[in-house]
Amino acid sequence: MVQVIQNEAATAAANFTLHDVAPWAGTDFEALNHATHGLDAPFGVIDLRALATNAHAMLQRAGGVPIRVASKSIRVRSVLESVLALPGYAGVLAYTLREAIWLVQHGIDDVVVGYPTVDLEAIGELVADPRLAQQITLMVDSVDHLDAVDAVIRPSKRPAVRVAIDQDMSLRSSILGHIGVRRSPIHDPREAFELAAAIVRRPGFALVGMMGYEAQIAGLGNAPIGKPLMGFILRALQSMSAAELHERRAAAVRAVRSIADLEFVNGGGTGSLESTASDASVTEIAAGSGLFAPTLFDNYAHFRHAPAALFALAVVRRPTAEIATIMGGGWIASGPHGPDRAPSPVHPAGLKFVPREGAGEVQTPVTGPAARDLAIGDRVWFRHTKAGELSEHLDTFVVVDGASAIGTVPTYRGEGKVFL
Repeated sequence: MVQVIQNEAATAAANFTLHDVAPWAGTDFEALNHATHGLDAPFGVIDLRALATNAHAMLQRAGGVPIRVASKSIRVRSVLESVLALPGYAGVLAYTLREAIWLVQHGIDDVVVGYPTVDLEAIGELVADPRLAQQITLMVDSVDHLDAVDAVIRPSKRPAVRVAIDQDMSLRSSILGHIGVRRSPIHDPREAFELAAAIVRRPGFALVGMMGYEAQIAGLGNAPIGKPLMGFILRALQSMSAAELHERRAAAVRAVRSIADLEFVNGGGTGSLESTASDASVTEIAAGSGLFAPTLFDNYAHFRHAPAALFALAVVRRPTAEIATIMGGGWIASGPHGPDRAPSPVHPAGLKFVPREGAGEVQTPVTGPAARDLAIGDRVWFRHTKAGELSEHLDTFVVVDGASAIGTVPTYRGEGKVFL
């Protein structure tokens, strides 16, 4: 007979804040197992002490510059709300307009959509509600984005739509080529000014901000394990890029401010909090991944955050004495294809994927010394490569404080929302 063990604390709705939380002292898997005893895998946990430690560390790294929380790196509304309750955090950087509308409808009153939208139905909802139009800012990098809004409803029939210009922060080197991501076509100050002038001339729009994401600094680990020379090169490249983009961004901001009263200039990300904060033209920094601290952010020389989001899977087979097979596991992260996009088994220590199978869609064989001791029904703990994408695989997280479960919080998915 199977004994069903109830863990009422781990299944009740969680109510928590990030004020006065005990400091994180390392991931204690014995405590995690105790807090989540009786739960069937798969499930995810948020380590409250790690989350609070990260939230305060990010504020310290930002040096007093306000942080706008990047929601794509969280995708848990209650976590967004708890972080925003801390002094130093202000507003959300959303990833779709539909998400922004949903967040405002649930009480978050300052949302910038970090990417352009051509979702005409969502635009229609935005302009039909003056409160939404006042509390949501759209991102643009072309007059075509303005045309998309006008195609829904004429300027004379709607409130002014708040917009911000996305400036490309990549490094363009005559020797190295394009270093960074390919987003906005607006690169130099002249291009920023010309688009700003076009917006100012258009009725029905209010130019209120600028944004630029320096991915080559914020999202690129500069201390790869076992590659000291590569780390040295990356840090030198990032330093060069920071100097160039600070000068170029400042010039663009000056040009745009000459014709528009900007409320904010947003920059950066988790990996660039320090360098972005040193740019006097920036008024706020967007960051979110550092709150959960996935493995993608392990390899930085200047900071190390605490793993705050983990997930557990169960062993269901023992095909050989050296291999244990886990149910699930193929929660692969977006980005350039490679081994670093797979989740990392972190407990028991010493597990690794079978090379010819990797992390599987339904089952994942693991090997290594620790695999010999795993029995059917045992748990294996993992960390995801990216922060918010873990939330797309789970309906809830169990919030854990030490060896105690506070309760659960729903992810976007758990609230019935999948925005991308």
